[in-house]
Amino acid sequence: MTTRINLLPHREMRRKQQQQQFFVMLAVVVAAGVAIWFAVHTYLDGQLTNQNARNRYLEGEIVKLDKEIAEINKLKEQTAALLKRKQVVETLQGNRAEVVHLLDQLIRQIPDGMYLKSIKQQGTKVAISGFTQSQARVSTLMRNLEGSQYLQNANLVEIKVATTGGLRINEFTMNIDVVRAVEPSAKGAKKG
Repeated sequence: MTTRINLLPHREMRRKQQQQQFFVMLAVVVAAGVAIWFAVHTYLDGQLTNQNARNRYLEGEIVKLDKEIAEINKLKEQTAALLKRKQVVETLQGNRAEVVHLLDQLIRQIPDGMYLKSIKQQGTKVAISGFTQSQARVSTLMRNLEGSQYLQNANLVEIKVATTGGLRINEFTMNIDVVRAVEPSAKGAKKG
């Protein structure tokens, strides 16, 4: 007699057990994957939030600094304008006697038989126009002006014959330069 043993249920039970272990392991791996993904996502989200907060703080500080820079630039412009005004005032104060010297020298240097029609000054340049009885008196005026300590570079622009009140006279135009006094502080700066 032969005995037959049926091993099929045992194999089937073992197969079911292996499937259960496989699904349990699969569930554990999936759960671990989800936990790792959640942890990484939470960490990166926190880092992103932190970086965004830093960026907002820096943007706020940049806006503040831009306002301060604008104020500094405005103050620099105001300072430059004030320095220019101060320089103009100092120049005017230093050269306030210039017109007096100019008129005094013109009065002293004009020969008889000559009178001035106009005097125009731009910076150190002075344009003089007037009438004279003879051209020789214009030459005398030019020599006299060159001898002055306040005037220099007398240049005759033109001389022409004109008739005024039935008299024949000469009309002339001349340019001269005014010698400006050098300030004591400027002298010290040139020496240094």
